Amino acid sequence: MVSKNTGLQGREAQAKTLTLLALWDLGGADTEVKRSDITKRVTRTHEKAGDYRSIFEDLKQVGAIAVATKNRVANIALTEHGLQMLNQGLKSHNFEFDGHQVGSAVANALVKWIRQIDSVAIAEATPQQKSKQSAIGSYEEFKSVVLEVYDKLNYEYNFNNLVPIYRLRRAIGDRVSRTQFNDWLLETQADDILQLQGGSVEDSAPDKIADSVTTELDGLRCYAKLLQA
Repeated sequence: MVSKNTGLQGREAQAKTLTLLALWDLGGADTEVKRSDITKRVTRTHEKAGDYRSIFEDLKQVGAIAVATKNRVANIALTEHGLQMLNQGLKSHNFEFDGHQVGSAVANALVKWIRQIDSVAIAEATPQQKSKQSAIGSYEEFKSVVLEVYDKLNYEYNFNNLVPIYRLRRAIGDRVSRTQFNDWLLETQADDILQLQGGSVEDSAPDKIADSVTTELDGLRCYAKLLQA
């Protein structure tokens, strides 16, 4: 079925999936991205940025993206639901490129997606599935898990050895309580395994700051750096 938006070259479902893919590749799962940057990435021959207005509106309506306007500039963020929609869209048997040329940006984004499909699958897991993961019962087990998660995030997102603590906390999830996560993470610093550094998260989001670590002596710690090779 061809898009009812005659300006688009192909199906609307395909356009939505490619828009979500571009947003994800531009870092939209972690920070806001200018809508103009997304449309530059997805528009193809004979398409205009305006052809994607309805796509953005539909994605906003279903909760796949969050839109914030600052100084008349529309900024887009990818929601958890949008990440799941992207995963489902790429898996769909109906997803194809309709014979049009695929640019290197799209191809590279797909390769990047495939490389980290395991972490995407974890994010998409239902609460029931997540609860089946075994709880972390000791500091030694936590140390092993947090270092594995650290290495995975650092590699996949090119954090340059400064991994946001909120990302570590969310990746480990409910396998450990918030208080125990804080205590054991601080213990890794005492053992000279991880160094917890200050600053703030990239967009100063309150929820990301809350998922960082605050100590009485050092204040807010937002990033972890591996000290041991």
